[in-house]
Amino acid sequence: MTDEAVMLGSTVRVYQNRQVEKALDDCAESPNAAHLRKVYAKMLERGEERFVAKPAHAEALDPLRDQCPNFAEVVDDMARFVELAACGRSLPNLIPILLAGDPGVGKTYFSKCLAQAMQVPFHFLSMGTTTAGWVLSGASPTWSGARHGRIAEALIDDPFANSVFLLDELDKCGGDARHDPFGALLQLMEPETSSHFNDEYLGVELNASAVFWIATANDLSIIPDHILSRMQVYEVRSPSVEEGRVIGRNIYHGLVHEHQLPFADALDADVLTLVAGIAPREMRKALLDALGTARLAKADRLTAAHFRLRGSKVRHPIGFTAH
Repeated sequence: MTDEAVMLGSTVRVYQNRQVEKALDDCAESPNAAHLRKVYAKMLERGEERFVAKPAHAEALDPLRDQCPNFAEVVDDMARFVELAACGRSLPNLIPILLAGDPGVGKTYFSKCLAQAMQVPFHFLSMGTTTAGWVLSGASPTWSGARHGRIAEALIDDPFANSVFLLDELDKCGGDARHDPFGALLQLMEPETSSHFNDEYLGVELNASAVFWIATANDLSIIPDHILSRMQVYEVRSPSVEEGRVIGRNIYHGLVHEHQLPFADALDADVLTLVAGIAPREMRKALLDALGTARLAKADRLTAAHFRLRGSKVRHPIGFTAH
């Protein structure tokens, strides 16, 4: 992908300095006053506006088709939004997407690749923790040691307003009304309310309307209907053997070139077949391990002997399973 594939479409005001200044004046009584003053000062220094990365054309997503071939349906749907953004003055709100499927089919890998294609920051949020609600919207400043949430942190620190947020294992969150994250998500996923999202710690309205949300789940039945109805749900199948070869080839090529490793540019056919039998989530780890083993052996080309595969992490290359 060339730099021309993504351009700066506009800017978005992610908070108002006058609100920050007022919050700064009013924070003296908080037990976290010192930290709040530091955060407010950073917000004022960074300013109100953030860029929005706008794809110049749908071809910006072409790398995703090569990197994640079993996500073709998702990429095709996103291409429609990209074309609308390319011919219009602003970036249309991308509908939050939910990637459902068995562990290991490449949901996290796809989300990272999407952020790379859009040339925006990527944020990973584990929703299986008991404090997922606080992670999203912050904790009350009356609590000692409280902090602002990850959404506020990104809007303050990132140069872009439309960063990609991955809500990993959305089906494993909730269960405790004191910090149930679904209330915050409901506000964040609605265009009308996400533009004035309230971080409980900061007490300043934040405009999170440009954030692009991706969630992963294994069991859709656990997720509330009012959350599912606000997302585009995709059932992601495991990659076929040929798709596994494509994914493995791309990951290997990326590792060798990213780290300038002294290895052959391509994998031998038998090694590529072996890699295709590894779940996508484990491929990078397995390839890094094999590269290290090969380097210790003074080899510049991977062989099957360099892989230390553990049975539970290997898919038998007999095709794909539809979900």
